[in-house]
Amino acid sequence: MKPNRAMTFLLTGTFFLVVYLWKDDYAVHVTNHLQVYARKDASQNRPPTTRSSYVYSWPSCQQNVSAASITGFTSLPGHIQNFLYHRHCRHFPMLLDVPDKCGGADKSVEVFLLLVIKSSPENYDRREVLRKTWANERLHNGVWIRRIFISGTAGAGFEKQRLNKLLELEYREHNDILQWDFHDSFYNLTLKQILFLEWMERNCPQARFLLNGDDDVFANTDNMVDYLQSQKNNNGSKHLFAGHLIQYVGPIRDLRSKYYIPVQVHKSDSYPPYCGGGGFLLSGYTALVIYKMSKSITILPIDDVYMGICLAKAGLAPVSHMGVKTAGLPLPSNKLDAHDPCYYRDVLLVHRFQPYQIYLMWHRIHDPNLKCGTS
Repeated sequence: MKPNRAMTFLLTGTFFLVVYLWKDDYAVHVTNHLQVYARKDASQNRPPTTRSSYVYSWPSCQQNVSAASITGFTSLPGHIQNFLYHRHCRHFPMLLDVPDKCGGADKSVEVFLLLVIKSSPENYDRREVLRKTWANERLHNGVWIRRIFISGTAGAGFEKQRLNKLLELEYREHNDILQWDFHDSFYNLTLKQILFLEWMERNCPQARFLLNGDDDVFANTDNMVDYLQSQKNNNGSKHLFAGHLIQYVGPIRDLRSKYYIPVQVHKSDSYPPYCGGGGFLLSGYTALVIYKMSKSITILPIDDVYMGICLAKAGLAPVSHMGVKTAGLPLPSNKLDAHDPCYYRDVLLVHRFQPYQIYLMWHRIHDPNLKCGTS
């Protein structure tokens, strides 16, 4: 055999061997993926029981171009138009999951108070302070308090990558973050709530009670446990939804307002009663009822109002608790110290605190030497 023919024969044989091995490896690769999808179908896309940095996802939600045909659409602000284009979107890839946070669905009954804290990726300082203060996971009065932060994504490009990495590092250390791949914004707060409730139904369905609140509130979680334990004949299996009650109001039609809602988003001029979204307490039973109702109610960007709409559809109502101050704590005189711990040791929740104020207040109300007058 001539050298050039021998070389050609050798190269040809090598080529077919590589192709054969590649096809074999590819077949194994495809088989493995088919097995994964089969397992997912069998478990209804449930995430694994161990922590994972990327659990499962849905197809990307496409823009609803028909929204542009809504009367007056072109006159609406850009963020309202974008909301209407994507209003139908309810499923997004989950980036961080803690399916074992409540010990699994069956053991979730052991969680007495689940702290569900809405947080944006960049709010690292707030999350760290809460972990050290009122959101510290602990046993209080013989019952367990657990904590979870819920978040979307923020920024774009390298900034988005950095913030996602930040949450991933916190997640690895604290095991307390749920994150979905949607834009974390004011108008997506309702979406964040729905995604959490879906997670709860799957992973923590028997938790007794929940605090649903922002990451800039001061919450006296010790007092919350006392209040919830005082509920007669309600261990979380009956309706409870308590906070700063707001009623007899409707959509704000002023374009300059952060809470602007045009008729294209909500036609009615009134809202049902609801509790301010800064923070409210609800039973596990009520949380799951709200999720059930949400499946047939169009998303409204104002999340606390949306919760009220879900309650109304279920024939339930929120109640007022004088210890929840989502509009701040009113004082009788502007000469008084607005952060005197004596004003805060008996409340449940007050909105609008800086991280250092939360840290200081938590330690001051727990100071055994704190003395407060009766007036």
